[in-house]
Amino acid sequence: MFTLTKPEGFVVLDDQHNDDALEEGDYELDHEVFQPVLDALEAEDSEALVRALEPVHAADIADIIEQLGHEERVALVRLYGGELDGEILSELDEGLREEIVGAMSPTVLADAVRELETDDVVDLIEDLDEPQTAAVLGALDDDDRAVVEQSLSYPEESAGRLMQRELVFVPEHWDVGQTIDFLRNKDDLPEQFYHVILVDPRMRPTGYVTLGRLMGSARKTKMVDIAEDSFRTIPVMQDEGEVAYAFNQYHLISAPVVDADERLVGVITIDDAMVILDEEHEEDIMRLAGVGESSLSDRVIDTTKRRFPWLAVNLVTAILASMVIAQFDDVIAKFVALAVLMPIVASMGGNAGTQSLTVAVRSLATKDLTSANVWRVIRREAAVGLINGLIFAVVMGGVGYAWFGTPMLGVVIAVAMVVNLVVAGLAGVIIPVVLERLDIDPALASGAFVTTVTDVVGFFAFLGLAAVMLL
Repeated sequence: MFTLTKPEGFVVLDDQHNDDALEEGDYELDHEVFQPVLDALEAEDSEALVRALEPVHAADIADIIEQLGHEERVALVRLYGGELDGEILSELDEGLREEIVGAMSPTVLADAVRELETDDVVDLIEDLDEPQTAAVLGALDDDDRAVVEQSLSYPEESAGRLMQRELVFVPEHWDVGQTIDFLRNKDDLPEQFYHVILVDPRMRPTGYVTLGRLMGSARKTKMVDIAEDSFRTIPVMQDEGEVAYAFNQYHLISAPVVDADERLVGVITIDDAMVILDEEHEEDIMRLAGVGESSLSDRVIDTTKRRFPWLAVNLVTAILASMVIAQFDDVIAKFVALAVLMPIVASMGGNAGTQSLTVAVRSLATKDLTSANVWRVIRREAAVGLINGLIFAVVMGGVGYAWFGTPMLGVVIAVAMVVNLVVAGLAGVIIPVVLERLDIDPALASGAFVTTVTDVVGFFAFLGLAAVMLL
């Protein structure tokens, strides 16, 4: 019989907790943790700060740092001193790493990076400038520095940058007993690993065995006889987005990385792959909104620079829509009701287009939308747009007639609603598919095109029909 001790700042789940409780933020930072940190910083009390953060997980310490202002972050680095380890640095938002590393003393930085695995060191260095990169590399011993520099020689966002060199491999002809004895006698095993990789005499991986199967098998069992069916290798030049997709698609825990000659050069583990997958999802969401790689800790000027170009693009699209409206100024002057109802058509088309666009971009990223099913998806979105258009056409036709007492006005907005929602559904799928075929990121560029199409078509259909049917 034993008792679990609840760490400060966390909620231990028991039988009384349910899904609703989780949704209320049980894993969010507790005020009882955050406030003592603020108090210690204000009092410049290093000992109190260490006491407040001692029971807190590295990921939560990183969250605390991200929620502080610049001056408070610098004070925390100064007061926390040697307690600021490499795990905390690896958990920090990329936009803050350079600032935090710059505030650390060379001695503290050296101690921190020595604790990291090579893939984490590479990830850290990628976000730093030249002097800080040199400081981090200088803190490593010769072997680790050579490994990190070799990883940095691979292209950004490739498997070579993502992999770690700390791995466990044995000859493919060994049995379980030989492998266990080898592991017990090896004094430099990785801190965490999931598979023992099997290699042939040319150092080419031929399979792997999970630690569970290894420990549960008889000593005389051949390693090849308990190898996993899920074995796959990752080319060292493979795009990291493709790597993350493979891990998610095939439920991999780890995968060996091979060079052009199929020789083993490293391993990628699920934690790193899932970080990339999460970053890919976040990147798609940010780009759909036209804000790029932004975070709450970014400076005002940096955020402004990222958002300005897409606001400028939206201004151009708005001008194009206004030019369409300008062609029908005589119609609008005679029927003021058109100016009242016009935004409804454009807004409904814009929302419908965004819905289709979001689904299409996500499906392209997960490879669910391919050339094999693209026409079926296009037909489906057109059908959805038609059905929704007909439903809202009836609603808005009735609203237009009841509001302004003109039956033909109700017909005009009803027909325009159907046309724009069908076009919105088509544009939301076709535009990102075409952009991807042109090697243009659909998440980055699709939104502006879809908005332009729905605004222009919506205004033209509504005002054009009004010019024909009401004059």
